[in-house]
This record gives sequence, structure tokens and C-alpha cells, in this order.
Amino acid sequence: MKKIVFVIASLFLSSLTFAQSQSLPNTSVRDINGKQISFSDAFEKGKVTLVSFWATWCVPCKQEIKNIKTKLPEWQKEVNFNYMTVSIDDARATAMVKTYAKSQGWTFPVLLDPNSDLKRSLNFQNVPYTLIVDKNGKIVYQHTGYEEGSENELFKKVKELAK
Repeated sequence: MKKIVFVIASLFLSSLTFAQSQSLPNTSVRDINGKQISFSDAFEKGKVTLVSFWATWCVPCKQEIKNIKTKLPEWQKEVNFNYMTVSIDDARATAMVKTYAKSQGWTFPVLLDPNSDLKRSLNFQNVPYTLIVDKNGKIVYQHTGYEEGSENELFKKVKELAK
């Protein structure tokens, strides 16, 4: 029995290690204006990037992005990093995504994954889903869900990686 528990624990820990050094997928996404780009090309080399996956129907997603947007100018004075969002809304909601982003005054990149190709590539099910990508373009942190104030923990991780 102890051996089975050890094997299961080892497999679980090795999957976490793999996730922490996962490369960015080359999956195609669209920018807010409809231009098709590779997700991996959306990142500036040599900079840490925080990525929030969201949907127009997801209240916690919108709250997380609102809280990050509020703190972003202060954070970016302290640390040189990028922030972007990726909507997982389907193609019928593209106009709604664009309208919502504009109404909220978002100046950071908003990418669209209308067919869930990127979502499948990254193998996640629910939003809010957050990634931190290191300076070398590797996914080093993944998290699902949002609680008020958890954006501060994300920023701590960004600061550590940006050193």
C-alpha cells in the first residue's frame, strides 16, 4: 500500500515539475482586431508575462482583470513585465469581447481563442486561468480560480522571476 501511495505521489509531483517548465504552444489565436498570430509569438523575449484567460460570462475573471488593471501601473513602475488577456469566448461573442475590453479601458493586449484551440493545447478546463511565462518563454506557473487579493500573490511571483 505504501508503495502505491509513493508511486502516485511521485507521478503527481513529476507532472507539476513538467508543468512548471512547459514551452508555449504555437497555437494560432487572434488579436482583438482579428489578426491571426501564434500564441508563442505574442510574448516579448526577455520579459516575464502574466496572462489571464477569461470569458465575458465569467464574473471572477472580470474581477481578477479589473483588480490587476487597477494595480498594473504601480506594479510596472516597480517591475518590468508584460500583461495580456486571452478570451475563451466562442466566435459569436468576439464583438462582445471587443466592446467589453474597450468599455473597461484595457490598454494591454487582448487575444481571442474562439475555437478553444489554445485552451486544449494548454489542457485547462475552467476560467479564470492564469499563467506566468518566464523570460525564456517557458510557462512556470499555472493557476485556476480567483479569490479577492490573490493578484498580489501573482505579482510576488512575477517579481521573483523578473529579478
